[in-house]
Amino acid sequence: MPHIASRYLAEGPRVGIRHFSYEDGAEFIARARESKDLHQPWLFPPTTDAAYAGYAGRLIEDRTKAGFLVCEKGGGEHGGAIAGFININNIVEGSFQCGALGYGVFAHAAGRGLMREAMGLVVDYAFGPMRLHRLEINAQPGNAASIALARGAGFRLEGFSPNMIYIDGAWRDHERWAITAEMR
Repeated sequence: MPHIASRYLAEGPRVGIRHFSYEDGAEFIARARESKDLHQPWLFPPTTDAAYAGYAGRLIEDRTKAGFLVCEKGGGEHGGAIAGFININNIVEGSFQCGALGYGVFAHAAGRGLMREAMGLVVDYAFGPMRLHRLEINAQPGNAASIALARGAGFRLEGFSPNMIYIDGAWRDHERWAITAEMR
């Protein structure tokens, strides 16, 4: 029986992860618009063609970033649909081998455990083919869903940073979570 190549970089029982493409713009934008109430005030994914083109372009072309779309597998209403995204930003190579994760789920997929499965795939991919040693997550203390995802994926709380990241017009406090290859 011939081997059929997967369209995913990695896959689990319910989701697969793949890189962003410019062609994903229309679906990504529609999902981001549908999910505005879920995302804000924590997250502001692109909701226009121009914003998506710039966002995707940075993830596709910048070696210090890697973007992964989380896609539902199988048939049915959401088969193949983009369920969310997990990006590795600020990738530093050399003796550091680290990156910082940013992520979001879309409303139709929220609360179904798809992001937890995808987070495991991204962490394995980062520590495997990407050869990273450490991943970090910075989450606002009030973002219970983001913190639960970090904790559920095996990240440990390392500290608290006041006024760390500029989001929605103000400097926001963040909890710092991390995982290393040895912890997997």
